Amino acid sequence: MPIYEYACRACGHEFETLVRGSETPSCAKCASAELEKKLSIFAAHGGEAEPVSACGTCGHPGGPGSCALN
Repeated sequence: MPIYEYACRACGHEFETLVRGSETPSCAKCASAELEKKLSIFAAHGGEAEPVSACGTCGHPGGPGSCALN
């Protein structure tokens, strides 16, 4: 059961969600099914991936500068 990153085309909300089987995810904010699957940081690297530390303020996995509290 992979975790995917999505951006909602209807409201612009970006989120991660666990997708089970053939389940179709919907936006956590507006419930729209019009989603764009984002390319994750780890999937974008070829070969050895450099570790990314979480934001020290909010724990966002994008690392420093990606704070969800801003």
